[in-house]
Amino acid sequence: MKKQFSALVVLLLMISVVLAACGKGNSGGASSAASSQPPASSMAPSPSASPSAAASASAAPAGEPLSINQSLPDKEILSKGPNGETATSAKSLQLTADEVAKIKDGHYKAAIAMHYAGNDWSTAQIKGLTDAFGKMGIEIVATTDANFKAETQVANIETILSKQPNIIVSIPVDPVSTADAYKKAAAAGVKLVFMDNKPNGLEAGKDYVGVVSADNYGNGVESANIMAKELGDAGGDIGVIFHDADFFVTKQRTDAFEKTIKEKYPKIKIVDRGGIQGPNDGEKVAAAMLTKHPKLKGIFVVWDVPAEGAMAAARSAGRNDLVITTCDLGTNVALEMASGGLIKGLGAQLPYDQGTAEAILAAYSLLGKPTSSYYAVPALPVTKDNILDAWKTVYHSDAPSSIQDAAKK
Repeated sequence: MKKQFSALVVLLLMISVVLAACGKGNSGGASSAASSQPPASSMAPSPSASPSAAASASAAPAGEPLSINQSLPDKEILSKGPNGETATSAKSLQLTADEVAKIKDGHYKAAIAMHYAGNDWSTAQIKGLTDAFGKMGIEIVATTDANFKAETQVANIETILSKQPNIIVSIPVDPVSTADAYKKAAAAGVKLVFMDNKPNGLEAGKDYVGVVSADNYGNGVESANIMAKELGDAGGDIGVIFHDADFFVTKQRTDAFEKTIKEKYPKIKIVDRGGIQGPNDGEKVAAAMLTKHPKLKGIFVVWDVPAEGAMAAARSAGRNDLVITTCDLGTNVALEMASGGLIKGLGAQLPYDQGTAEAILAAYSLLGKPTSSYYAVPALPVTKDNILDAWKTVYHSDAPSSIQDAAKK
């Protein structure tokens, strides 16, 4: 009996040794399969990545898919890029959960260099970028405001480069005088993504990834159509306040407005044009225009902040019947519109979605995905009738209570 028991023990020990050997073989096979997957060279973790970052890459995705608002209308983009490129819809910029997880493993850093941060458009752009970079685990190491001064922006970029970002998202104050600073960033290997415009002398796919903008030409067209509807069949004389600077997007708006009025609405005559250098020049230019043309029926102002100045000039002149249209859905013009005031409508950009698209485009470059040189989000016409829905579309939040209350009256 003892002999039989000893033989049974020996047999059980032999079986356990065999099973253990098989288990080690299976473990080694799984490890080999995982290590045989080719790593994406463009996704190598930065020096700040933890030693375990590469090991975690094969784990379950830690991210979620990322894109701009896919419910935006698939309308034709009328704007062309800085080099005359046909736009690619920003809705096409999308990241899968796996791609977001890979970006997170890279521990990347980004910086935002604004031309001007003192309006709702810039605030929404920065919010869109911040939210999207946050979802990708990208640290924002600097957000700067050049206050429309090229020399300040150049200094800002120098400061940013000292923080060694992988990405800079920026809108150049001036495409000529800031170009060398951006070239320096590109030479340092920084992925450059531009809002609306690009510096002179930089090449897409080589010096920068691409440009993302609103359909600024489309917004100018929407502003012209609203002006024509407000003036009615009688038409009348109007003025145009344009941005007197080498700024690609504002030029597109003005060109679109004037071309649409001249070609579609022959009873409306543009009798005066006045240029502004900055956002605070709208009142004095509008005041001079109204003095020179006391029977002026309307004024188009190239963006919302100088349009606020035109509102002030109209009130000072006792012209509460003046029709003003513009571009960009800022808080003050939205409140004026909701109240049935001087601002009758505008073409709105979608700055939050634009910021999201810029962050995704930067991620494309880190992933080595193919990109276009110019993307755009669609134009959005806004009047008193759709102000609350438009606000939510533009800013991804409900309108302030003051605008809600005014719209309900």
